[in-house]
Amino acid sequence: MGESNHSVSSGFSLVGLFGHTGPHLILFSLVAAMFTMGLLGNTILLFLICTDSRLHTPMYFLLSQLSLLDVGFPLVTIPKMAANFLQGRSSISFGGCAAQMFFLMLMGVSEGVLLSLMSYDRYVAVCHPLRYPVLMRRRVCLFMVGTSWLSGVLVASIQTAITLQFPYCASRTVDHFFCELPALLKLACADISDYQLSLSISGVLILLLPSSLIATSYGLVLRAVLQMHSTEARHKAFTTCSSHITVVGLFYGAAVFMYMVPGAYHTPQRDNVVSLFYSLITPTLNPLIYSLRNREVRMALVKVLGRADLRSKR
Repeated sequence: MGESNHSVSSGFSLVGLFGHTGPHLILFSLVAAMFTMGLLGNTILLFLICTDSRLHTPMYFLLSQLSLLDVGFPLVTIPKMAANFLQGRSSISFGGCAAQMFFLMLMGVSEGVLLSLMSYDRYVAVCHPLRYPVLMRRRVCLFMVGTSWLSGVLVASIQTAITLQFPYCASRTVDHFFCELPALLKLACADISDYQLSLSISGVLILLLPSSLIATSYGLVLRAVLQMHSTEARHKAFTTCSSHITVVGLFYGAAVFMYMVPGAYHTPQRDNVVSLFYSLITPTLNPLIYSLRNREVRMALVKVLGRADLRSKR
């Protein structure tokens, strides 16, 4: 118990992404720019969905939750990384590390579940358009969103509580730029083999169940689209679904590498790149993918910009 208490009082050190050399300063500036773009893009998308009545549909309601998660992902990791870099520090308190781990798992699991439910929404829209208002009524949408958030809270609470019980008596340098569960467990000095096995099994289930629903939904969507006679309807279905498939591919590609690829293929540098991808690059790209490929979002943005232009001329 003394060892555990020592780790609580002393906290951890994080290995930063960048040094203070010229090339690293340029990379840091790029990360800061992407962080700002991601926050701005997702905030604008949230604003458009909330204010434009044409976007008050089940698909955009679910998309607003995705944007909310994409605002949170970089906020959990990038500000701390930037503060340590600018101040020349690497420390993080035990409580701060626990908070990072909890919120990252919460948002990661929630986003995985949400993306699978968004694929069901596209399946209903394409394969059962006449029943769409009933099958995707407001109560169902709220239930879907609640399920995604509660799944994240449940998994994050259990995993964080178990992880924090282990004594961390070895070197307290986390070989990562934030407190991620696999990196933190490497510092535990207790026997955690059983927990790591259960963690691997739960990780596979958490990834495979939603991805199975996604694959099934889009398999049925593809079959229905290929059977459409109208070229316009086929193009609209492809455009809407391709946006979602792109987002799914970006998110699940990084998640599968981190939690399903054997440890022999992992290195600290590679894990840092993949973690940066799903915690910053993917949330930054998501609003661009949806806004560039969805006509309704572009029209809503043009409408808002037109109003702002009229007000500035008065």
